[in-house]
Amino acid sequence: QVQLVESGGGTVQPGGSLRLSCTFSGNSFRIYDLYWYRQAPGNKREWVASIASEFKNAETNISDSVKGRFTISKDLAKNTVNLQMSSLKPEDTAVYFCNARHDALRRYYWGKGTLVTVSS
Repeated sequence: QVQLVESGGGTVQPGGSLRLSCTFSGNSFRIYDLYWYRQAPGNKREWVASIASEFKNAETNISDSVKGRFTISKDLAKNTVNLQMSSLKPEDTAVYFCNARHDALRRYYWGKGTLVTVSS
C-alpha cells in the first residue's frame, strides 16, 4: 500500500521561497507518475506540476500559472518528489497535495496536503 506524506509548508512573505517534499512509502516509486496539485479556499483543486515515471524519462510539466517560478523534481534514492517554489505570490496560498498515479494499473494515491500561506 502506498502512502504519501507532504511536508515543507508554512507561511512566507510575497517574493519568498519554499520547498515542498512528498515522501512516498511503498513499493515501485519509479513506476508512478507524480503530481502536485493545490486547492485554495473556495476553489477547485488545481494541477500545478507533474513529473513522469522513469519509464517515461521523468518528463516534467508545469502549469502556466506557476511556470518560471516553480520546479518539480524527484529523488529516487529518497523516494521523494519535490516542489521548489520561488517568487511566491499571495494567490499561491493553498493546500498543496501530492498525487501518485499509474493509469494502466488503476492505482491512484493522494497525500493529506500541506498548507502554504503567502502573506505579508
